[in-house]
Amino acid sequence: MASISQPSQLANPLATVAKLETTASQLQGIPQDIEHFARFDAARLTQAAGILLRLPQEIIAQSIIVLQRFYVGADGGSWLEQDLLNSSAASLYLCAKPSETPVSARQILTVLSYLESTNGDFSRAAQSDGDFSPADWHITQGQYEVKRDQLYLAESDILRVLGFQTHVALPYTLCINYLQTLEVFSGLEGSALAKRAFAHLNSALLSPQLLCLTHQPSAIATAAIYLAAREVDAKLPEVEWWEVFDVDREELGFLVVALLSLEGFALERQEAFGGKAALLTQERLRLVLEAGVANGVSAS
Repeated sequence: MASISQPSQLANPLATVAKLETTASQLQGIPQDIEHFARFDAARLTQAAGILLRLPQEIIAQSIIVLQRFYVGADGGSWLEQDLLNSSAASLYLCAKPSETPVSARQILTVLSYLESTNGDFSRAAQSDGDFSPADWHITQGQYEVKRDQLYLAESDILRVLGFQTHVALPYTLCINYLQTLEVFSGLEGSALAKRAFAHLNSALLSPQLLCLTHQPSAIATAAIYLAAREVDAKLPEVEWWEVFDVDREELGFLVVALLSLEGFALERQEAFGGKAALLTQERLRLVLEAGVANGVSAS
């Protein structure tokens, strides 16, 4: 009997060039820049919802990566057919289900309904962390039943496209191990460096370059440490220490530049729609394509 291979706890299957170059969304006429914006919105939404649901960051990160995997490739999901609200809800539900912190469909849908009401401005949501409760925001029974059915349908779509492979290796534990190996915590700036490195790991989840689909967790953790050390002026070994973690200079440089570019991309996303942060839902995307131009963003 053939042995059953177990998912690696340290590495992920990476997206192929073909999957990245041809997506179902692009085949349906969504321009690449708008596709990047929709993906960014979905990741932000999932992150904000996970925080309000008090889920561990590991579960939130897994949910975002599962969501990103779903939307790549010609046989993947399309932003025109699978609304980001439904797929975000499904990915959170799917990833939290087998964890120590499962959440109900009603909890997820209530939180997402609240976030949708903010028109993409999640700063209020971040400020309400610790105070917000799903019980404070109400959706009717009829609304819940419709949204629940949409969640279950999106969940089945995700599982079908991914072949039921939802395991994700994450860089957080590796990052701590690498920092310990580099003896960072023996210095005064150790705590600040770790905090900045983790912030960059979370930023990688929002990257339009899909860093978590194209690079292994070890490389992302290494780049986060390198960049964080420069920002807090922490001293690291003068030798090419990243090679110890199987990362070459070229990959390190690419990842650092990609992490630094996220702020500019977020600003581009906001300016593209006249400074408005409203989510690129299925309905809004259709309006963009029908109009040809939406608040300065070309749909051609």
